[in-house]
Amino acid sequence: MTAPTATLRSSAVRSKRRGMNPRRNRVGMAVALVLAALAVLLPFFWMISLAFTPEKDAFRSVSLVPANPTLENFGTAFIDANLLHALYNSAIVALVAVIANCIIPVLAGYAFAMMPFPGSTAMFFGLVATSAIPVSVTLIPLFLMAKGIPLAGGNDIFGHGGSGLLDTLGGIMLPYLVAPMNIFLARQYFSTAPAELAEAARIDGAGELRIFFRVYLPLARPLIAVVAIFAFTAVWDDFLWPLVVTSSTEMQTVQLALARFLASGNVQYAPLMAASVIVTIPVLLVFLFNQRSFISGLSDGSVKG
Repeated sequence: MTAPTATLRSSAVRSKRRGMNPRRNRVGMAVALVLAALAVLLPFFWMISLAFTPEKDAFRSVSLVPANPTLENFGTAFIDANLLHALYNSAIVALVAVIANCIIPVLAGYAFAMMPFPGSTAMFFGLVATSAIPVSVTLIPLFLMAKGIPLAGGNDIFGHGGSGLLDTLGGIMLPYLVAPMNIFLARQYFSTAPAELAEAARIDGAGELRIFFRVYLPLARPLIAVVAIFAFTAVWDDFLWPLVVTSSTEMQTVQLALARFLASGNVQYAPLMAASVIVTIPVLLVFLFNQRSFISGLSDGSVKG
């Protein structure tokens, strides 16, 4: 008996004695993952079930399958919560935020990674450090900035005399245009890109912008997907800043619409769940259509040092 064969056989005997069965371990892991997934998904199943349950029967049973499913709750949600207009507002703000974050932070991250300059490292870490500041601390400065935008909302050139961007879609989207964390992701991603491509392009006479758009941007599709998803969910799920900067129902976002529908007095839980389902669908679609690129972006460089 050769030495490698004896080693393998002795390892198998030791594993068997210890009760280590790889197949049994895989089955146990699969069962644990299924149970964890069910625990996470159960609230969503319950939300969907209540959305299709008549309001009068919402809490008369605990079945996940409604006995008399109805679409009436969705109509009530659209009418009573003014959900259609809120979806439009959130979609406009989210679209602008996604476009802005896919351009400005990605360009900034490329510059920090590929075009270092004196003080760039300190500037980069300073930008990243701002992500640790609590949102509540920045509310008053952001509010004053939105109110003091020159030549907006009746303001003069010095930002006085009017309301600025308060109670406007521009005021809502102001904090989301550039996210420091997206600059961090872009810088980390481009730090792992081959520098030889840029050197070859420079030898051919290409400028920096052409190198970025023709060479590196096509390679950064996973990064763009990560940035787009993060930017979209940050806008779509935010409640506090739209609450601070808006005062009219015409400018409310989906989260404000849900909150005001809940605080309207006589709470209708089935229509509220229907509205929650409608608000959740765009987030799921954005993630599902970008799932492969999102996972690739996180694993292929977005979180690498």
